[in-house]
Amino acid sequence: MEIAELYQCFLQCDGISTDTRNVHPNSLFFALKGEKFDANEFAQEALTKGAAFVVMDNKKLITDEKKMLYVPNALGALQQLAKYHRSQIGLPIIALTGSNGKTTTKELITTVLSKKYNVTATKGNLNNHIGVPLTLLSFTEKTDLGIVEMGANHKKEIAFLCELVDPDFGYITNFGKAHLEGFGGFEGVIKAKSELYDYLQDYHKTAFVNLDDPRQDAKTLTFSRYTFAVEQEADVHFDEYNAQPNASVKINGLTISSNLTGLYNTTNIAAAVTIGQFFNVPTEDIKQAIEEYTPNNNRSQWITIGTSQILLDAYNANPSSMEVAINNFKQLNSKQPKILILGDMFELGSDSLKEHNKIVEDLRNEGVTAYFIGQNFYKCKNSATDSLFFFENFDNFKEYSAKEKQLFENSLVLIKGSRGMALERILDMIK
Repeated sequence: MEIAELYQCFLQCDGISTDTRNVHPNSLFFALKGEKFDANEFAQEALTKGAAFVVMDNKKLITDEKKMLYVPNALGALQQLAKYHRSQIGLPIIALTGSNGKTTTKELITTVLSKKYNVTATKGNLNNHIGVPLTLLSFTEKTDLGIVEMGANHKKEIAFLCELVDPDFGYITNFGKAHLEGFGGFEGVIKAKSELYDYLQDYHKTAFVNLDDPRQDAKTLTFSRYTFAVEQEADVHFDEYNAQPNASVKINGLTISSNLTGLYNTTNIAAAVTIGQFFNVPTEDIKQAIEEYTPNNNRSQWITIGTSQILLDAYNANPSSMEVAINNFKQLNSKQPKILILGDMFELGSDSLKEHNKIVEDLRNEGVTAYFIGQNFYKCKNSATDSLFFFENFDNFKEYSAKEKQLFENSLVLIKGSRGMALERILDMIK
């Protein structure tokens, strides 16, 4: 089936489904394959649950040629359908990527722009080769602005996603030490993330740029950009950034506070303010949007349990984000003793031991209490002191905490680790 024909079927449907557990009525179901599953085998189930059509790449399982639509590759068809839809709907799209802060920045930008426009943005972190097409296909004629978050763990992935999205604007939060294994080191990260800049330059589109980041400045000198900064002149100049008690920025004498923590979040806020101003959102509306935004999904969430104040930042971790989170936590004003609970960082390749050991060494002489969980940190246990503790896995830490009844009592606690560590489980251990 040709993409134009498939698009006519899509127009008859009410959205896309890719999981039979979440099929909704009159949806277009794509039978995608994974390492351990083949959704072609559940095509009939999708129809039974209300899907209008099923897009399949296994001819042998087709029993209804009117509703089961054959394509050579279901994932490829999903991606090409999204690209075709983007070309048909023709609305302005902002794409953003970066090593840290993508999702928070995307949500801040969405909140700000929604004060004036009908905005549709990436849900959660659906930012990969499947999530990006699903985001594009969620745009409708009622959408004024689209916002697409793009993630990557190997080279050429951002370039591929740009071909689908065809962004009119782009923003890179930063270059950090994330997915080093897939990118082949930090320079590989810079090159891969800059594929967004390459696309914007090639097609004469506009980049939003933080001029206080020398790498971002240098990468965008030769093409259209709209800039912000606190340390130098820019299209949008901020008076100051503050991290206490929560992240805030000041612009033209007006302070815009947030429910976020850490100096690292001030640039995320500044980016949202800048993009809001570019799209002529009134400043008071921008301020209201940011001050109303509350983080969730384990990202920089403040949680109170009993006498413990917990900063839960367990959505993801890499050396760059771990370092800024720890530094911010150490600087927080608090009379309560501070406890760090840090989980392994993944996808660091040959740099893994070095990066984990650096985190440990930086804390070794700080006098703070830190608990390290996971095999990668456990390899650094020779650095143990009276205030640094190492656990090979989560269950070992859980067993230890069960014996130490007052481990978290009356404390300020930072919980941070990679998504695979699922450190939010610690919340169930705090009373």
